[in-house]
Amino acid sequence: MPQEVAISNEVLKAILSRIDEGIHVVDTNGKTIYYNEVAARHDGLNISDVIGKPLLQVFPSLNEHTSTLLKVLTSKKAIYNQAQSYTNVYGKKIETMNTTLPIFVKKHFVGAMEIAKDHSTMKRLSEQLVDLQRQLLARKNSSKRKSTASYTLQDLLTKNPHFIEMKKEAEKLARSHSPILVFGESGTGKELFVQGIHHASPRASAPFIAQNCAAIPENLLESILFGTAKGSYTGAVERPGLFELADGGTLFLDEIHAMPIELQAKLLRVLEDGRFRRLGGAKDVVVDVRVMAAMNVHPKTALDQKLLRSDLFYRLNVFTFELTALRNRKEDILYLSEVYMKYFNQCLNKKVLRISDGVKEVLLSYSWPGNVRELKHALEYMMNISSGEQLELDDLPVMLKEFIKKGAKRISGETLSFRERVAAFEQEMILEALQRTGGNIQQAASMLRLPRQTLQYKIQKYELDAE
Repeated sequence: MPQEVAISNEVLKAILSRIDEGIHVVDTNGKTIYYNEVAARHDGLNISDVIGKPLLQVFPSLNEHTSTLLKVLTSKKAIYNQAQSYTNVYGKKIETMNTTLPIFVKKHFVGAMEIAKDHSTMKRLSEQLVDLQRQLLARKNSSKRKSTASYTLQDLLTKNPHFIEMKKEAEKLARSHSPILVFGESGTGKELFVQGIHHASPRASAPFIAQNCAAIPENLLESILFGTAKGSYTGAVERPGLFELADGGTLFLDEIHAMPIELQAKLLRVLEDGRFRRLGGAKDVVVDVRVMAAMNVHPKTALDQKLLRSDLFYRLNVFTFELTALRNRKEDILYLSEVYMKYFNQCLNKKVLRISDGVKEVLLSYSWPGNVRELKHALEYMMNISSGEQLELDDLPVMLKEFIKKGAKRISGETLSFRERVAAFEQEMILEALQRTGGNIQQAASMLRLPRQTLQYKIQKYELDAE
């Protein structure tokens, strides 16, 4: 039996040592009995500096009120996702997000375990981002330069009648102060569209600040948006958030469906009455900010999947715009290609005059899952490698050459039989679904409303690359 226990302990230690998060275990007296390599890297220490020593001896800046481990030793209750800021014995400041659990063995309380994620670097970069935004705005205000938005609605080039009418409507609604929700696939130009509205609004000379809600960890997003009050956590200082920096102007929240549901409730209050509290603050801050939000999924999908609060959606849904995918704006594909060709001629000092018919046919046939952004990158690639006055099939990027090779549509101009056309169309749909789901066969099958086995069979039949 003792040998089995020893083996079990070794197996447990081997497992814990391979977890990519800091693990710190203390006994009921607060002495460390386990401390893995990841935790040591977080804290800038060696494992031997911590094992067998009282917690507060190694981390003197902590106490029974600020240490999640000591709190759990007292309460015997779990703490989830709590920020902790402290300095180690060498004076290095550490920022972590902790989940701390009580440990019971046969109903006897024997200690506590902390699972810590190091957010020092991310938090520092996030705070620097806010500070840089503030400095930039201060310089712009002092030099009396206008709008921090770079694009106008006129910069959104299109020949599509629906898009043209939508731009006219957006220009009219720019005069309002009501929220705006924009949705559409990635690469359709949502931020450019929102910048254009800001530029056409009475707030044009005031700040325009954009924040992608999916780019910042959940626990940091609240402090980035709303700021922090001194003492809200160990080491916290008075710091304004993006709402305060955007006062008088526009705050653009991209991928708003990635914002935690709890934080969406706080955002709703700002939309309702323009008030919020800094993280850990006791008094209200009042701001005048127009909020514009964007999503790369349909609002119905976000609501059905509980990614977006319904009350927040209805508050944002005063003015809503859906940006059409490029594949549904065929007239824009060649038009924008010509625009980008002229632009890159100037940038790259080239003299490309035209696009071959074969290339035009490929551009019109391709589904453009990355939309306008993907088209621009494709033209940039072609213009870089082109050595003549005309863009040829050999100049196409790899993705478009693969598209040709897989037989989505024959470029030679030969007439395809009915069966060949059906097969080509089927391949095009499968490739598009795989591209939009990042090669996830299960999700692609769901999108195509096919059984997973059927989709796998067709991928093998047409020799398609799922990646």
